[in-house]
Amino acid sequence: MSTNTSGDIFQPDDVLNNTYKIEAILGRGGTSEVYKARSEISGRVMAIKALRAEFASNEDFLALMTREEDIRDVRHDAIVRYFDTQRMPNGVVYLVMEHVDGPGLDQKLKSGGMPASDLLVVGQRVCEGLIAAHSRNIVHRDLSPDNIILRDDKPSDAVIIDFGIAKDTNPGAETIVGNEFAGKYAYAAPEQLSGQTDPRSDIYSLGALLLSTFRGAKPDIGNNPMEVVQKKSEPLDLSGVPDPLARLIAKMAHPDPAKRFQTAQELLAGFKNPDSVEAIEDDIDPVAALLNDSDDATVIKPAAKPKSEAATPAVKKEKSGGGILLPILGVVLLGGLGAGAYFGGFLDAGYPKADPFTFSVEKSFDGQVVAEGNLPSPEVETALNTTMDQVGGVSQVTLSSGDIADGWGAGVLEALDIALPMDEFAVSVNGNTMSVTGLANSFRQLDEVMAAYEQGVPGAFDLNIDIGLGPRFLSADQLLPILGANSDCGPLQLQSPPPIGYGFQDQIIVTGRFASENTRANLAGDIGVVAGERPVRIEAEILNESLCRIDGILPNAAPGGFDVRMGHGNRVGENYSGVYKVGENPTIDIKLPEGKTDGYLWVSVVDVQGIVFHLLPNRGRPDNALVTLQEEAEDGYLRVAFGLDEANGRLAFEVDDSVLGKSKVLVLHSDGALFDEMRPTSESAASYAEALIDARNTMGFFVDSLDSALLTTTR
Repeated sequence: MSTNTSGDIFQPDDVLNNTYKIEAILGRGGTSEVYKARSEISGRVMAIKALRAEFASNEDFLALMTREEDIRDVRHDAIVRYFDTQRMPNGVVYLVMEHVDGPGLDQKLKSGGMPASDLLVVGQRVCEGLIAAHSRNIVHRDLSPDNIILRDDKPSDAVIIDFGIAKDTNPGAETIVGNEFAGKYAYAAPEQLSGQTDPRSDIYSLGALLLSTFRGAKPDIGNNPMEVVQKKSEPLDLSGVPDPLARLIAKMAHPDPAKRFQTAQELLAGFKNPDSVEAIEDDIDPVAALLNDSDDATVIKPAAKPKSEAATPAVKKEKSGGGILLPILGVVLLGGLGAGAYFGGFLDAGYPKADPFTFSVEKSFDGQVVAEGNLPSPEVETALNTTMDQVGGVSQVTLSSGDIADGWGAGVLEALDIALPMDEFAVSVNGNTMSVTGLANSFRQLDEVMAAYEQGVPGAFDLNIDIGLGPRFLSADQLLPILGANSDCGPLQLQSPPPIGYGFQDQIIVTGRFASENTRANLAGDIGVVAGERPVRIEAEILNESLCRIDGILPNAAPGGFDVRMGHGNRVGENYSGVYKVGENPTIDIKLPEGKTDGYLWVSVVDVQGIVFHLLPNRGRPDNALVTLQEEAEDGYLRVAFGLDEANGRLAFEVDDSVLGKSKVLVLHSDGALFDEMRPTSESAASYAEALIDARNTMGFFVDSLDSALLTTTR
C-alpha cells in the first residue's frame, strides 16, 4: 500500500457519489490511481480506479476505462468484477470494481519466486478465467505478474485484473489503444510487437509470466529494439524448470502462434492432464518463424499519423490505422511487391519484360536500407547505387522493360530522397502506382515530408502516402538533455523509463519541481516535439524561486519520520490536503518518533514571498533539544504553529490574500547546533540560504534527516 500525497486525486475520508469513502491509496499508474474504498451503504470494501482529469477529456484514455467496465459482463471468480463508472464535476472519471485482497505475482516474483507446484495451480485458475474472457471475444493483451492477484494468498484463488487495454476480437471491432503494440514487452507475445493479437497471445503471456514467477526474475528482453525482436523470436530458456511446468510453458510460449495451445480450453486440458502434452522438438529457424507467409506472420506497423490538411488531388492519403508492413531484421516483408529502385530513364527494348514492373526500397528500424526490383535503365541503376552507397544500403535490382510512364525513374529517385531522412520507410512501386509509408521522427519532419510529397514527383504516378509519427522507440537519452535545459528547481527525472525506449503507447512521465509554470509549459512543449503522439505527463510541483533556492542548498538527507500534520485553529480534524483559504488559521504539528531523544530539531516555513519563519527554535521558544521536546509533546506530536485562541505569545498564522501560493514546512534533525547564534523569528530566504551555506562550509552540516510538507494558500 502506498502513502498518500497532496497531489493524489483523492484523499482519505473523501466520499464519492455519497457512497464510497476513500480509505487509502493502493497504487499509482501513468494515467490513473487506484484506491481502497468502503461503501457507506453496504460496508463492502471496493477498489476505485480514477483517471486523472487531464486524461478524462481524451477519448482514447476514456475508452480504456469504458472498456474495463464492459468486462463486467464476463462473470468468473478468476476475473475481477467491475461495477460502475462515474464522472465527477471536476472531470475526474473513476471506475468502481471488486477489491481483491492479497499479493500480486509481482510481489511473489520480487520475494524470490514460487514453487512449480503452486504455479501449476495458478496457471490452471488463470486459464479458466481466460476461457470466460475469450468466450466473449475479449483478449486481455497485458497479462503480467502484476495483473494476477492471489486472493488471500491462495494460488487456487488467483484473479486477473486490469483489462484496460483488452481487445474485442469480434469482426470489425477496433483495438482501444490503436493497432500498435499494447502491453509489457517482457511478457508480450512476438506478434504483439506489431499489433497482431488473438487469444493465443494471452496464452504466450501466461507462459512467460509463470516462468518469471518461478525463477523470481523478470525476463531478459535485451537492451535495444533489435535485441527485443531477436529474443522474441526465440523459445524461452526453460533450463532448471521441472516437468510438467516446463513442458506446458514450452508450448504456451512458442514464438510461432501456430505451435502453441490454440485455445484456452486446450490449455486447460493440458493443465489437467500434463502427460498428454508432448514435448516440443523445436528445429525451426526462429527468425523464419517470424517471417512466414501465414496469417500468423509477425510484422511491425508504423504509428498512426496525426490529422493534417487534405492532400493535393494527386495524393491519396490512406488511413494509417491499417498500417504497413516494415522489415524485421532487415528482411523485406512486403509480399507481392518486387525489388529494386527507379530513376528517370527510358526503357531498353532489349531488356527482359517485367510484368508487373515492381520496385521497393525500404529502411527498417535498425537503419538498414534495402532496394530490390526492376529498373528501366543503366542511368537509373547508377544513380540508385550512388544513393545506396551513401547510406550503406544494399541494392539487388534487375534492368527490365515494362509498361511504365516517362520520368518513372526520376520520380522514384525523388521519392526515395524525400523518404531517406525518416527513421523507417518503404517506397513501393507497381507499374505507375507508388505507395510511400514510414515513420517521421518529429512533427516537423512529418510536415516537411508530407509537404514534399504533396507537391508531387515526376512520372505521373498514382501516389498513395501514409506517414506515421515515430520514432518507434524513443530512448531516455534523447529526453535527458531536454530535462536538463528546463530544470530551474533541482533535477527532473523520468519515472521508470523502459529499458529499450518508449514505444508508441508508452507514457512519458516526468517528476521533480519547477520554479514557475512557464518552465513547466516549456518542458511539455520541448518533449512534445520529439515524443510525437506518445502521452506525456509532468508530475512536477510548481514552487517558487525562494523555495527552489532553499531546496538547492539543503542537504541530501533522508526523511527521519518527523512527519508534518496540519490542522485548523478553530476546529478539530486534520487537513490532509494542506490547502488553506483566506481567513483560515493553519496549525502545524510535528510527529516525534517514539524513543528518539538525541540531537536537535529545526522547523521553519518558507513562504511564497520568500520569507522564512523559524517556528523552532526562536526567541520565544529557544530550547530545541529533542529530549526536552519529547516531554512537551502530546500523543507523540509537538505543536509549532498554534491556533489564534491558544497562541498566548506563540507563533500563529492567519491566511490573507497578500500571500497566496505554496509555502514549504522544513523539519531538520541534527546532532548539534547548525548556527552560531539564534536566527531571527523571520528573515529573507536569501539570508537564510547564506546562513545554511556558511553552516555547511564551516560546520560540515550535521543534518541527519530532512522531512518536509507543502502548505498552499488560496482564495
